[in-house]
Amino acid sequence: MKQFFKIFIFSFIIFSLVATTGIYTYTKYLSPIDPDDIIIGEEDNSEDEDDDSAQTPLEKAMKDSKRINVLLVGLEGPRSDTIMLASYDRKTKEANVISIPRDTYYYREGYEKYSDVQKINAVYGMEKEGIHALMKAVEELTGIPIDNYVTIEYDGLKAAVNAVGGVEFEVPFHMRYIDPYDNPPHGFVINVPAGKQLIKGDKALELLRFRKSNIDGYRSYPNGDLGRVQTQQQFIKAAVKKSLSLKLPSVISAVYPHVKTDLTLSDMLGLTKDVIGFSTENLETITLPGTDRMLGKYSFYLADGEKITELVYDMYNVNLTANSEDASNEDDSVAHANE
Repeated sequence: MKQFFKIFIFSFIIFSLVATTGIYTYTKYLSPIDPDDIIIGEEDNSEDEDDDSAQTPLEKAMKDSKRINVLLVGLEGPRSDTIMLASYDRKTKEANVISIPRDTYYYREGYEKYSDVQKINAVYGMEKEGIHALMKAVEELTGIPIDNYVTIEYDGLKAAVNAVGGVEFEVPFHMRYIDPYDNPPHGFVINVPAGKQLIKGDKALELLRFRKSNIDGYRSYPNGDLGRVQTQQQFIKAAVKKSLSLKLPSVISAVYPHVKTDLTLSDMLGLTKDVIGFSTENLETITLPGTDRMLGKYSFYLADGEKITELVYDMYNVNLTANSEDASNEDDSVAHANE
């Protein structure tokens, strides 16, 4: 049976922002571990101070930053069908979620140049390093260092949505689709009416996995997967906004069995302290800059390196001209030294 469901990672955002609030409360009052004593991201960098002069302004900003960058991955069998890079600045309480289209071109040696396995969603299942290979790929594409990862399974999405009582959402148009390859035939159907409504479990899956209709008289996204990504991002904001208004420790038991992460309990407790006061007004959702293009037999999404660079410099509040100015100053110093 073709696994056609789409896993959407906002459930982890709910988990980290709401569920760990329950852990924090428990630990604060019932555990000998005091979460106020937990510090993450604070390392002794005294030995590296001598190397600061060799760093670019962006590298210095990244080193000094209080950001934590987490790769959020939703799995469809062996493929990472949903890939998002969540970056949270623990000092400014600003968050950026970068959606990486599944068709993003990522060249790997040993495979046909323009085959479908050169899409980034094939990395997880085809490389023996698995999630670590995908982390490396995303780092190379974005230039952003990744600290941790989270993957979530199909049932985790429903558990997260149901745990917060559903998400109020404006569906842009009537979404209809019948999967002809499902077993039994036509077993999976998408039928989400247009308009504002409370989206729960299975309907959330239908809403977020819909890309195009195969039924006469019904619409598809005019820009294909990019349209679906935009809906995912809007749904994330609505889900996070609701989650921040709740205190549901029960989400822990509901979602945790479906989540795999290298974040430790101490990491999450520390992060929970830092998200107190966070507002969705400080959440920016963006799609990795790029364009669609046919290469060979397949449609790929080609990342735009120049715009990605601008995006990263903006995230870390670094003037894009800083590197070129430093390079110019170094050239002047060399010239004077040779005079």
